[in-house]
Amino acid sequence: MPMKKVLLFLVILIFACIVSPAQKLLTADSAAALALKNNFDIRIARTSADISKRNNTAGNAGMLPDVGITGTDAYSLDHVNQHNYDAPATSAANANSNSMSAGIALNWTLFDGGKMFVTKRKLHEIEALGEIQFRNQVMQTLYDVYAGYYNVVRQKEQLQAILEVIRFNQERVDLLQASFNAGLSPKTDLLQAKIDLNVYQEDAISQQAVILAARRQLNQLLSRDPEEPFEVVDSITQNYHPDKKELAQKLFSVNPSVLSSQKQVEVARLGVNEYRALRLPNLNFSAGYDFLHSDYAIGTVRMNETYGPQLGATLSIPLYQAGNIRRQIAVARLQLESAKVTFESAKLQVNTQLQLALTEFDNQLQLLRIEKDNFALAKENLTISMQRLKLGQTTALEVRQAQESFQQSLTRLTNFGYAAKVAEIKLKQLMGAL
Repeated sequence: MPMKKVLLFLVILIFACIVSPAQKLLTADSAAALALKNNFDIRIARTSADISKRNNTAGNAGMLPDVGITGTDAYSLDHVNQHNYDAPATSAANANSNSMSAGIALNWTLFDGGKMFVTKRKLHEIEALGEIQFRNQVMQTLYDVYAGYYNVVRQKEQLQAILEVIRFNQERVDLLQASFNAGLSPKTDLLQAKIDLNVYQEDAISQQAVILAARRQLNQLLSRDPEEPFEVVDSITQNYHPDKKELAQKLFSVNPSVLSSQKQVEVARLGVNEYRALRLPNLNFSAGYDFLHSDYAIGTVRMNETYGPQLGATLSIPLYQAGNIRRQIAVARLQLESAKVTFESAKLQVNTQLQLALTEFDNQLQLLRIEKDNFALAKENLTISMQRLKLGQTTALEVRQAQESFQQSLTRLTNFGYAAKVAEIKLKQLMGAL
């Protein structure tokens, strides 16, 4: 009949758009691998971590000397008028003179109150902080990728549920059409069945758009063309069994957010020590070799040339800086206290997230188990109702209610499975184990 042909065409069209043999299967782990390689946020975080690593050098901490070579050549053309006590007056126009100098100099801070050593440790902690922040960004991105991947799977399962309902609804239309033709049922039942069928077909088309949007969002996380074709697995599996006690014990030692806050406390503490070192004396050593050569057109000296090595040392003792060092130490201490508060806040926040994720995971698994049983009951009820409709032992309303219960159960089953998987992903993210 024409309705069957239209329905068959719709189903074939949907499957042709959603499932194509040319599309490569993308697993959740392969999606994560692509994100690690291509994701823009991860690449930016990696660059920031590399910058911190490059800055962690003895030279940047002020522990190494500065060595430089200088050279100058100055030429002048002057009008000279000289009057001396014991020599005749001298006067000349356009008298030229030339002075050349060159040298190599070394400056080395031998002691700065220990600040250079504190700074080196601080640079090391900043490098470690950069790596932790990079890992934190990786965990967040992987969480988004895994959640996005299984959202595509969920939406695909939802489409399969709609198509299953369409199949039952088409059978219902066929039975009521035959019953109406035989004069055994009113036309209103047939019309309602056809209306329901059209609505489900609309839902299937809308669901196709939802799947395409979910695919594009996942491709964006993978930093590739939004229209890049791929296929995902058919269902969401549940095989994670967390040890709650172990998670609680290890949380603060593995969670990237907590570790990042902890490192910031260490960096702030070293910052206080840096400013304290400013109160102590500085000892600088200098050495060099200079060469100077000058030529004069007039005057008592026609040529002057000096060269030779130089050595020196400078001792600087801070006595009074208008209270700046005291102010800097006070500010650094406040920053340290702020970092400590942030650290405690991070531990509380992460622990709360862990407890919420564990509760959500347990609840969704319980709901999933119940709904699996409920789905079996709903499917059996719908099958029986369809058989009773064939035998004329039930009403179209009863079949419609059984069909709606079946669809609602399928939707709940899909959503519970996805929510449980997202809770699992959150737990792994908190433990830095994605």
